[in-house]
Amino acid sequence: MAATKDIFHTPAFIKQLNALIDLALKEDIGERDHTSFATVPTNTMAEGQLLVKDNGIIAGIELAQLIFRKTEELMLLQAQNDVTLSLSKGVPEIKVEVKIKDGKAVKNGDIAFYVKGPARSLLMAERLVLNCMQRMSGIATKAHELTELCHGTKAKVLDTRKTTPGIRLLEKWAVHIGGATNYRWGLYDMILIKDNHIHVAGGVKQALDSTHKYLKQNKKKLDIVIEADNMNEVKEILKVGGVQRILLDNFSPLDIVKAIKLINGKYKTEASGGITRDNLQQYALTGVDYISVGALTHSVKSLDMSLKIFPKI
Repeated sequence: MAATKDIFHTPAFIKQLNALIDLALKEDIGERDHTSFATVPTNTMAEGQLLVKDNGIIAGIELAQLIFRKTEELMLLQAQNDVTLSLSKGVPEIKVEVKIKDGKAVKNGDIAFYVKGPARSLLMAERLVLNCMQRMSGIATKAHELTELCHGTKAKVLDTRKTTPGIRLLEKWAVHIGGATNYRWGLYDMILIKDNHIHVAGGVKQALDSTHKYLKQNKKKLDIVIEADNMNEVKEILKVGGVQRILLDNFSPLDIVKAIKLINGKYKTEASGGITRDNLQQYALTGVDYISVGALTHSVKSLDMSLKIFPKI
């Protein structure tokens, strides 16, 4: 299915990531970080450490390194355009010493990385690094927790499109780092026929017939996942066929078992709706292939951490 492999180091992803960081730095810094420029002399060097203040799974280390690099580029550009900066040798490089890699378990008091470089650059990057890493680590922690609950079953935990607009790539990256599985990236890489599509189309048969016709006419090869709200819709889907997965929405674990028996291995199955940490294991034990959990990204608690910066001795 779409978005299940590691795409997070491809040129296309890195390009999107760079664009996101550029936008985030512009949003935060604007014309200049006036506080840092007002309080810190031009050539002051500093060092810092990323202190973890919670237990969980760390995520965003690679991203932090890229943010520091992009901040260097921004400072160099400002130095070239502003003679008052008087940087005779350009902007010194920011150096990051990683102690804990993405995806590793961390505890309160751990230091994830050390960083050294121009004080102004570190101060400008600090909040963006923290905002991203705290959010990503919270998601990775939740993804790991839910995935562990499925241990010993074939069920895989999926994320959803319930992401923060503009930073979906970061949140899905965090899901991947935490060990869960990415679902589709948007409306463009899969056909997912939900209840609203079925209602508007006039029924299951109409929605599927129209989808098959659309894909043929447009010469598209996209997986088809269709939602069933009850056992009658499961039966209707089986009559029409031509799908890759049936999404069993708001089914109880007992009804999931009945639906899987009815589907009899013809299509992959997915449980969705009303699934929490407390009942996820029950769903995993039904034999379902996938369990999608919107809470992975829409309501996680960020992992607490701080980036303390000191004058370089």
